[in-house]
Amino acid sequence: MLEIWLNKTKVYNGHILRHALDSKPAAIPILTVSNHHSCFDDPGLWGYLPFRINCNHSRVRWALAAHDICFTNKYHSLFFMAGKCIPVIRGAGVYQPAVDLCIEKLTQGDWVHIFPEGKVNMTKEQLRFKWGIGRIIYESPVLPIIIPIWHEGMDTVLPNYPPYILQLRKKVTINIGQPIDLKELVGKLKAKHTPEAEARKVITDRIQEEMMMLREKTEYLHVKCR
Repeated sequence: MLEIWLNKTKVYNGHILRHALDSKPAAIPILTVSNHHSCFDDPGLWGYLPFRINCNHSRVRWALAAHDICFTNKYHSLFFMAGKCIPVIRGAGVYQPAVDLCIEKLTQGDWVHIFPEGKVNMTKEQLRFKWGIGRIIYESPVLPIIIPIWHEGMDTVLPNYPPYILQLRKKVTINIGQPIDLKELVGKLKAKHTPEAEARKVITDRIQEEMMMLREKTEYLHVKCR
């Protein structure tokens, strides 16, 4: 009877991220990207991962978080810093300390997660991804394992309107995509000495194309296969 009061979450291909986190060499970083429909997306997305990851501070992800929302005072800042959140200033462009730190963490072989839409997309429209993801990938000394994630239903668990209370008995679908192989693309861009702005755009567009295909599959699964 207890389960009827809980949210029903279906995770597809969850083994992809688990396997990458468990088996990757220490020097190989992981970059996960996902859509952003609710403030509950992170940490909600990682609830399916085992305790050996979620309870190990050295293994959980680094994530970009809005400076003007999550770092508004000392106590909020301490809380989100303890959760390995990096304050990003929206509108400050791709050359800001938050993006630099993401590249640094990938250089160290860590796991970084970003929401390339750049904000909570409450209308769920197709927004152009921010070019910061292109810079992060292009300038990382070691090309990360890039894992796309699309999810549906998080905004029903934590609605985007007051009183912002977590809801129960909702349906959530999380779909982990196959890693995106950009080795050839990035290699060609560097071999041709492509201008950085153009390279960032090309990489970002490729990520968005992959994400939109994953979105279509996930929306179908969320509606039809439950």
